Amino acid sequence: MNELPRALQLALESSGGALTFARFMELALYHPELGYYERREHTPGRRGDFFTSVSTGPLFGELLAHRFARWLAEPVLGEHPALVEAGAHDGRLAADVLTALHQHYPELARRVVYYVLEPSDTRAAWQAETLASFAAQVRRARSWEDLPRPLRGVIYSNELLDALPVHRLGWDAARQEWFEWGVRPGCGGLVWTRLALSSPALAPDLPQVLLEVLPEGFTVEAPVAALEWWRTAALLLAPGGRLMTLDYGSAQAGTLDPRRPQGTLRAFWRHTLQDDLLARPGEQDLTADVNFAAVEEAGRAAGLVTETLEKQGPFLTRLALELGEKLAWTAARRRQFMTLTHPQHMGERFCVLVQRRP
Repeated sequence: MNELPRALQLALESSGGALTFARFMELALYHPELGYYERREHTPGRRGDFFTSVSTGPLFGELLAHRFARWLAEPVLGEHPALVEAGAHDGRLAADVLTALHQHYPELARRVVYYVLEPSDTRAAWQAETLASFAAQVRRARSWEDLPRPLRGVIYSNELLDALPVHRLGWDAARQEWFEWGVRPGCGGLVWTRLALSSPALAPDLPQVLLEVLPEGFTVEAPVAALEWWRTAALLLAPGGRLMTLDYGSAQAGTLDPRRPQGTLRAFWRHTLQDDLLARPGEQDLTADVNFAAVEEAGRAAGLVTETLEKQGPFLTRLALELGEKLAWTAARRRQFMTLTHPQHMGERFCVLVQRRP
């Protein structure tokens, strides 16, 4: 247990004794000094609490670099196209992408300006260390306001949207209404509490016939932060620009999954799934499946058209087939590729969404 409960205590005092889960998740993951993602020991990999596609090795970044190269070379994006990564953590994916661009597309690589969208000074320091050899072309953007407008290029993220705070909603069958799960102090720590919806707009738009049979306490997440992030990025893009994310979740429309009556929120600590989402605040990862159908719709509402919405396995396999022997298939690369694409590893659980401003 670190000092984060003190930050929570202050937040609880200022909010009347209870926080929405979304606010709790924001503090637990992103508190500027004590949040989970502010500590380097939580770097993905064997010594952290979870694996990512980047953890498998550099092949993931190399495959993405080949796709980025095709997009960034389009004349409509101009002489110095931008490649923006959000959620770069320690900068390893950026290093893999830039290394591959310089190796396979040196002329284009010299023209590309790589932005890391990073509000945290702590993580920005890790990224600067990792990307020291690319310092001449890497720029930090603390917020969207630091990026060119309109942005001529590509904005992408890998496993970012799943870690953005979500509102946790429950169904009160007796009252036939939604409530919001909140967090308050209890015996020995933090406990759940029922709150009125912090915004009426959070309530899922479901047919009455379904609500009448929905069981007591059925829980869903409202990904307000992820949808707002996607809309903001979409509106920044110039014509010809693309917005891309890779993450785990469902590409099918719909809010309800009868197999998950408690929603998709979960916690990980030392590569182990944890039952208590409120335990060890700041010490365990919190994550929820991405509702890709809702994210896609947010992009469409902002004027984007969808180019790709599919599982990660087929997406990366198609890229590998396009490149063929250019990838120099070593034994290590074959192992990385299997982990990234096999349905029992990351190929099925992860999805890829690409949208373009026409």
